[in-house]
Amino acid sequence: MSVLPHEKPIYDCQDTINQLKEQNKSNDIWSKDEITKLEKKLDFLKKKVYSSLTSWDRILISRHPQRPRSIDYLKNIFDEYEEISGDRLFRDDKSIITAFVKADGKKFIFIGQEKGNDTETRLYRNFGMPHPEGYRKALRAMKLAEKFSLPIICMLDTPGAYPGLAAEERGQGWAIAKNLFEMSRLKTQIIIVLIGEGCSGGALGIGIGDKIGMMEHAYYSVISPEGCASILFKDPNKSSIAAEALKIHAEHLKKIKVIDKIIKEPIGGAHLDPIIAYENVKNFILYAYEDLKNIALNTLIDKRYSKFRDIGEFTKQ
Repeated sequence: MSVLPHEKPIYDCQDTINQLKEQNKSNDIWSKDEITKLEKKLDFLKKKVYSSLTSWDRILISRHPQRPRSIDYLKNIFDEYEEISGDRLFRDDKSIITAFVKADGKKFIFIGQEKGNDTETRLYRNFGMPHPEGYRKALRAMKLAEKFSLPIICMLDTPGAYPGLAAEERGQGWAIAKNLFEMSRLKTQIIIVLIGEGCSGGALGIGIGDKIGMMEHAYYSVISPEGCASILFKDPNKSSIAAEALKIHAEHLKKIKVIDKIIKEPIGGAHLDPIIAYENVKNFILYAYEDLKNIALNTLIDKRYSKFRDIGEFTKQ
């Protein structure tokens, strides 16, 4: 388990308690009262640490190596799934997963950005940075959903679209813009879930929807804190200051109507108890679907348009 800087005191305390319990197996050196006192201290420490997380702490949680990825939600939320491969133009982009899925008897099309969880899978998934063909694959799946009247689930988790020369040569900007245009008028329900990083147009390329839920410690921003710090302060080491200034967490974004619902995480983050995270995300998806399924499609599209027009706060001089 990777330990984040703010988690270190908690793990140090837990290790001490475990060592004392291990010693007691062969020789009762420590009384039960002493162990209990330490366990109470650990509980207090957890409450103190997790109730005072900074924006940067939460960015680190959203990037935690053990944090559940799209493929984990795919395997643990849905009863059945069958992947859809390729964009029918160039190749199959592994940084985006598309699939027919079923949960509690309800059928959906699933589209998820996938980072991978170790060196091998991260390279295979291009660290969750889609190429143009990934966005075209996603659009192909969306069009299938529209054709067969299936609701769409999109899971966002990317540091951004792949910025390399090859991606630009194959139309990266056009592919994202095309998705924005098509998703805004797609005649089926679209449910968006931000599960980790939602960075720039790379996330927005599959992020236009009717209901948008965001994990408690995820972030959604036009730029990463490192990128912002490099531009504004000419110093990427000031990322924590940029993270605070950007207001990129769920409570900020709900206030200005970028998202609709904050999805609670286990105390300390989804990496500490993925089962709770899976359950909460599944509940949001099913709740959102129930809320959308009886809305006439023309009305749904009008509401989707109004939703994005109403984002933000404006003042008139």
